Amino acid sequence: MSILFWLILWQFAAMLLDKQIILVTPVAAVKRLFELCFEADFIKTVLNSFLRIGGGFFAGVIAGTVLAVLSQASSFAKAVISPAMSAVKAVPVASFIIFALFFLKSSALSLLISSLMVTPVIYEAVSKGIENADGQLAEAAELFELSAAKKARYLYFPSVMPFLTAAFRTGAGLAFKSGTAAEVIGQPDFTLGDMLYRSKIYLETADLFAWTIVIVLLGKLFELLVTSLLDCVYKRSQHLKINQNLKGGVCSDE
Repeated sequence: MSILFWLILWQFAAMLLDKQIILVTPVAAVKRLFELCFEADFIKTVLNSFLRIGGGFFAGVIAGTVLAVLSQASSFAKAVISPAMSAVKAVPVASFIIFALFFLKSSALSLLISSLMVTPVIYEAVSKGIENADGQLAEAAELFELSAAKKARYLYFPSVMPFLTAAFRTGAGLAFKSGTAAEVIGQPDFTLGDMLYRSKIYLETADLFAWTIVIVLLGKLFELLVTSLLDCVYKRSQHLKINQNLKGGVCSDE
């Protein structure tokens, strides 16, 4: 219902303004979207941006996780890493993009920037999850001398999971917003950001709204994919845990 409300509001605003060059109707935007879907370069453009931004997201997940583990393992590492993460969150995305253009090709911008924006989100989530791990279970893990891999699977992963799920949802949207912004400024060919820029230059407002809808839909699709993947990994981990419990092998390193 909320989506319908905003669509109706958009329709009335467009009708009231009655200037298609400024604000098109939802019907015009969707119509143009369907037309774009049948253009020769549509799939190429979507895949280029999707793969680069998606790759940047997963690079950010890996970087954020590694940095969080290091900061929780060493107070010195935490003193070094935490200010850097705060700085990344505070500095405007445009500043990173412009600086990166000095030493990177525009085609690599979206991957780098999306990775950079996702890293602090994952870092905070994993750090909070590790800090909230059950102290008694941690003591038991030390008592039974579990390996680092088993501690990660049985102790820290369940604790990190709720924070990480929320971070994946936030990070997926952030990756597409920042990655698209990088493409708008860098203008690599056959990317979503480049299409947005061209729409603005040539005053093709219907195209601008149509490509925006594509970006929103891709962002939501990517969010569903990565959260589902995380959930599958977690359930698989817990399934292995139950099986090992039944065999009496949880507390023995094999």
